[in-house]
Amino acid sequence: MNSNIKGLFYIAFGASSYGVLATFVKYANNNGFGTGGLTFSQYLFGALLLSIVSVFYPHKSKSSTKNVVVSKHPKLKLILFGTTLGLTSSFYYLSIQYVPVSVGIILLMQTIWMGVVLEFFIARELINKIKIIGAMVAIAGTALAAKVFETDLNINFTGIGFGLLAALSYTGAMYASNKVSLELPIITRSKYLVYGGLLVVILFWNVQILNEFNWLLFLKWGAFLGLFGTILPPILFNKGFPEIGTGVGSIIASIEIPVSVFSAYVILQEEISVLQWVGIVIILFSVVLINLKKVKKSD
Repeated sequence: MNSNIKGLFYIAFGASSYGVLATFVKYANNNGFGTGGLTFSQYLFGALLLSIVSVFYPHKSKSSTKNVVVSKHPKLKLILFGTTLGLTSSFYYLSIQYVPVSVGIILLMQTIWMGVVLEFFIARELINKIKIIGAMVAIAGTALAAKVFETDLNINFTGIGFGLLAALSYTGAMYASNKVSLELPIITRSKYLVYGGLLVVILFWNVQILNEFNWLLFLKWGAFLGLFGTILPPILFNKGFPEIGTGVGSIIASIEIPVSVFSAYVILQEEISVLQWVGIVIILFSVVLINLKKVKKSD
């Protein structure tokens, strides 16, 4: 199979895995499972499985690879940045307790324009007109997709607040996945990122974990959420992005939005209006617009 096609598949599957998480978390909530216990089970399973896999996975370093900078204390950095993964899940799962999954994913995807701002402050990359227009288009699409213009709208500021905090954390997580300690093998990087996520989940949910966690929950939901939320996506993204580049990769990764909305429609019977679908299309267009320059460069 052509490497570009494989790269597209890796990213599409990884994004789709992320896309179904919120739907199944809310489904589990509706069946009596608490969010703290679910989040802890997800990261515990991910940490355990990645620890086992890393024993058998070759520990060949990428430090000799061209253009890869060897950083100091790479594993510690990964653990610190991994906290953004745990915060993303925690805030996101809290958000969908107050707003529909279809709105929660739109709030999470505010990382589209937050990533542009992060590039400016951290990478010192100038924000060109295309990126500014793309960010504004994303915000406009969000207004439609989040039902801002619908007359029967019941705004829940708690859900919106948690959703925006999730987007902020997700922006940090995406930065970590593409920039931090790249000299280490994929499994090793994923493992330490998940360790950081597990640590912050324990601190975030603390007593609630003791009240909600049990081994039935772990086996029934932890394995599923851990596989599709903490193991497959980072591994697939780390394999896919180098093959096709961040520009095309970011565009393909946006498939997470329609996958999440459609899964909520099928499993949770959430109603999706025409205006919401229009907003989603506009957001997807903004992703293409923001990454247009990167795509041209890769050509």
